[in-house]
Amino acid sequence: MNKIQIFFVNTIYIKRFLPFLTITLLLLSVMFGCASPKVTTRPTTTEQPSKVEQTISISGDYILSQAKKADTEQAIALLQQASEQYLVEQNYAKSLWLAQQLLTLVTEKEQRHQIQLIKAENLYLLDEIELSYQSLQQATSIIEDESQLGQKYFQLLAKVQYQRGLPLIAADATLRAFHFNPSPSAEEINHVWQRLNALSQWQVEQLVALAPPQIAGWQQLLNFAHRFGHQAASFNRYLTQWRRNFPEHPAKLIAKQLTAVKTNEQPPTNIAVILPLSGKHKNAGESAQQGLLAGYNPSSELHLKFIDSHQLDFSTLAQTLADNNIDHVIGPLLKPNVDAYIQQEALTLPTLLLNLPIQAQIKASQMVFSMDVKDEAIQAATTLSRQQYQHPIVLSQRDNVSQRIALTFVNQWQKITGSAPEIIFFDDRSKMQEQLEISLGIKQSQDRIDEIDQRIRQKLETEARNRRDIDMIYLVSTPNETRLLKPYIDVNISPFADAIPIFASSRSHSDNADSSDSRDLTGLQFTEMPWLLKSKQQNQALKQLVDSIWPNTNDNLKRIFAMGYDSLALINKFSALKQVPYIRHYGQTGIIKLTQQGILTRSLLWGSYQKDKVEEIAMDSQQ
Repeated sequence: MNKIQIFFVNTIYIKRFLPFLTITLLLLSVMFGCASPKVTTRPTTTEQPSKVEQTISISGDYILSQAKKADTEQAIALLQQASEQYLVEQNYAKSLWLAQQLLTLVTEKEQRHQIQLIKAENLYLLDEIELSYQSLQQATSIIEDESQLGQKYFQLLAKVQYQRGLPLIAADATLRAFHFNPSPSAEEINHVWQRLNALSQWQVEQLVALAPPQIAGWQQLLNFAHRFGHQAASFNRYLTQWRRNFPEHPAKLIAKQLTAVKTNEQPPTNIAVILPLSGKHKNAGESAQQGLLAGYNPSSELHLKFIDSHQLDFSTLAQTLADNNIDHVIGPLLKPNVDAYIQQEALTLPTLLLNLPIQAQIKASQMVFSMDVKDEAIQAATTLSRQQYQHPIVLSQRDNVSQRIALTFVNQWQKITGSAPEIIFFDDRSKMQEQLEISLGIKQSQDRIDEIDQRIRQKLETEARNRRDIDMIYLVSTPNETRLLKPYIDVNISPFADAIPIFASSRSHSDNADSSDSRDLTGLQFTEMPWLLKSKQQNQALKQLVDSIWPNTNDNLKRIFAMGYDSLALINKFSALKQVPYIRHYGQTGIIKLTQQGILTRSLLWGSYQKDKVEEIAMDSQQ
């Protein structure tokens, strides 16, 4: 036999026995220092001495010792079993290491999928949430058919996405995992209900669009609970209707429980309202006051006492409230005053704070109506990221509020899709168009045209072209800047390219815009509160009356007016909101829910400029 023949024989020999050699080395690595197998025995009972019941719990170390004696195929199966057992034993590091090594040995798809799940679960339990999510993504790349992913996959995905701050996707995964269980326990059904209750209205709508199993029944039950949960008689009628519509739905257990729910109502009688009614923030305080009075019924037994926070000594406030028999409080409005209020230990009355504190922690007797702009950005990013846009850019002014919206939008988009949109900040109008040309690639295109013109004496017909990879723009700017930017973007899109959809935050919308502004902004879609967008939810009669009385009010003060209006309704639902998590308020600032942290968050509407008018749109229909 010559040297070449010997080489090929040795090569074949090595390839044939490579898995065995790898497993042997793997076993030596893991077995080093392993403990002996653990065997536990359940003691026999005195009632039945003849029936000895014994349960053997085989340790991961013991399974490894058996793998050492097995052939290659059996050894791999035992190694996987050992990794699973180490997970049960909470020896996450050893289980994870073993799973990682097995992935280099196993080729069968189903087995690789299961090992990836072991790896993902270990990482989750080691609080490596992003790495766990990456492992789950790898598991889906192995088995692309969703129906074959299995219950364990969706259960773990729900936990991971919840920890990643994506409750909508977590709820979808929860419902898909739940569908694998033909006989769910009461605890499992209640877990699903709790996950769904944590969603805002816009998230429920997005969840319905994702179409998880049995969503129709869950959606209708949520809708009834949201709208009528604080009205026992009406709610019970709707629950009866739901049971007729979905007699076999697993949520029938929830419907039965909800029928028995009784809230301990504590309606307010004397409300103190703390607002800046003098000083430099007087206009804001008076707008909130006007909103409260617009929602107030003078013939009711409810009494309002307005207190000027600009002239208030917070150290004596508790005594002032006691002297006036105050039982509920609305306000303060300004952040520093909110902190000053919370820091008074004697103030324990049910309180609806009208702003987030800067440093202080809210008390159990308080809730915050914040209208935080970050909530709007999260809603927009989540909604738009589902519409198959691959290369969005964000154009934002550089002021503090705009930056908060833009950065929140980008961070949320990245969490969902794994890629961060390009973000361009502009400081002032003089540089705005130049920065836009650069971001759209128009300046680079024009520079190339100029270079060609210099080299070729013959005159050519040329036209600068925009970048073709950008498929969406999210705009964060004031109405004035938006009126300049939107038409400029439109005219600079190449005639050879598709129009780029432009979306915006509520900062871009002005309720005071005239018809010519609407024409310039045609096609722009944006988020907005019902009060500033003609819609089914808008109190149109009140809006027309307010506009006729205060025709020149700016948009910010209009929003504060709506906040004041909703505040009165919210203080009347204060105890109900605290007691049952499914109640929502359908207000003029949005559909409002209370989070576990005591923060009232809102679901906004989507609007669109259409030639000479602005109208509400259903964003899901735009997909």
